[in-house]
Amino acid sequence: MSTITASMVKELREKTGAGMMDCKKALGETSGDMEAAVDYLRTKGLAAAAKKAGRVAAEGMVVDYCDGKVGVITEINSETDFVAKNEEFQQFAADVAKTVATENPADIDALQQCKLAEGTVNEVLNQKIAKIGENMSLRRFARMEGSNVATYIHMGGKIGVLVNLEGGDNELAKDICLHIAAMNPQFLDQSQVDPDFVAREEVIFTTKAQEEGKPEKIIPNIVKGQVAKRLKEVCLLNQPFVKNPDQTIEQLLKEKGATLIAFTRFGLGEGIEKKECNFAEEVQQQVQASR
Repeated sequence: MSTITASMVKELREKTGAGMMDCKKALGETSGDMEAAVDYLRTKGLAAAAKKAGRVAAEGMVVDYCDGKVGVITEINSETDFVAKNEEFQQFAADVAKTVATENPADIDALQQCKLAEGTVNEVLNQKIAKIGENMSLRRFARMEGSNVATYIHMGGKIGVLVNLEGGDNELAKDICLHIAAMNPQFLDQSQVDPDFVAREEVIFTTKAQEEGKPEKIIPNIVKGQVAKRLKEVCLLNQPFVKNPDQTIEQLLKEKGATLIAFTRFGLGEGIEKKECNFAEEVQQQVQASR
């Protein structure tokens, strides 16, 4: 069995909202497998499904560029929040987003070779790293073209959303962006749900029903209902609109005569494990390095 560390317990608590001892036990039962531990807690009714997404674990910012026809969101990471608030860093991020819009690079490698005023994106990035004294990286970007494209940045760059609508107007597109930022849907509709996602949910709900002592003959119906409810929570078109919970997103789009072609949501640092650091020690190290 792998060693269960305090940082692992802390991470699991942040993912699930479960108690410390429950998290420690879950990690022990699953040999330290974080995702399996999340599932274990859910089968015990100790984890909130809404907290399943990982915590934000890296600094930097998500920036956008949009002219109504072309929209871009891109994530640029830094080691600390101090750098993310630096005007020079923010201007570089804005320049990169505009470059993605105008040059339409195929991937990050292609983006790095695109030209800015002071050189290629990669050259300018390295200049910033040398000047600011902190590592930075271009992590990812999304770009869409269409007749009604919109972007939205929340919490100063902690969340970025990009949507592509056919029909409707800019106000509707902005409302959809706002909803996606708040509700974090994982799929557009049930036709796009990954079969592995459904299978995993079925295992979780089946195990939970069995441990609660439900009669075997009714468990399939219980699981079917719970999975259906879960899919409504994670599919954008089935979600209640944040500005009017009596109306689903699908109903809103139909009312406005619009179709949602695609959407992308970036949460800053999601999926990146952040190095734990003692702030006092970090300051001391910087002082010593400057001598």
